[in-house]
Amino acid sequence: MTILFHTSPSLREEFLPGGSHTSFILRRGQILRLTDIDGGANVSMMMLNPHEKSERLNLPDTLKGQHTARLTAGHCFYSDMGRVLAGIVADSCGWHDPFGGVLNAQETQEKYGTGRYQELRNAFYRNGTDNLLVEMGKWDLGLEDLLMVVNFFSKVTVDGEGRFQFCEQHSSPGSYVELFATMDVLMVLTVLPHPQDPSTEYAPRPVQLSWFQADDQQAVIESLFTRDENQRAFANTQLFAL
Repeated sequence: MTILFHTSPSLREEFLPGGSHTSFILRRGQILRLTDIDGGANVSMMMLNPHEKSERLNLPDTLKGQHTARLTAGHCFYSDMGRVLAGIVADSCGWHDPFGGVLNAQETQEKYGTGRYQELRNAFYRNGTDNLLVEMGKWDLGLEDLLMVVNFFSKVTVDGEGRFQFCEQHSSPGSYVELFATMDVLMVLTVLPHPQDPSTEYAPRPVQLSWFQADDQQAVIESLFTRDENQRAFANTQLFAL
């Protein structure tokens, strides 16, 4: 049974069409819900400290520190300074991919064909690298700041020989994941198919974003004490917030 740590109406709602991108600061103590409206969506997300943008999401430490190759409720996102940027506090999907990355323009054309703005207008084929860079530019960030991403709503398994396998139809209509901000966190995201999705049809799915205020921040934090490493990272985060 999933426990929700908010009972008040949402602070804000935003619909993101497939292929779109956005960025914002999720404030400390807030919860962001991502909802896969139609099923089969993929949300590629970067995370940074908005007050010192050299501090960024460190996925290798995130995975090593929590002894996992997938992300779900109870897992935290570590920064490269050993702090917790955010944590997953509710998850109806059960598995989110930290390996797949995003496609660039050339890779998108090779996979889906030519989908130019001149013919398709706003339905043109977008790619993850350029979408993220557009948003990053709004925060004075450039190509050298491009990070690894978490691909929410996508499942990629690894076999005994280290080969990745994309799991189709993993996320159902209405699937959601909730992220709690333990400090202010800059989120940069795009809504595009996962790079390892075998479909060659360019058909990105929409998602809904909802913002909430956590009822009891300490209770939320304690729900993320799933590893001793997480507690040490929270101690580092508390020192930063003083």
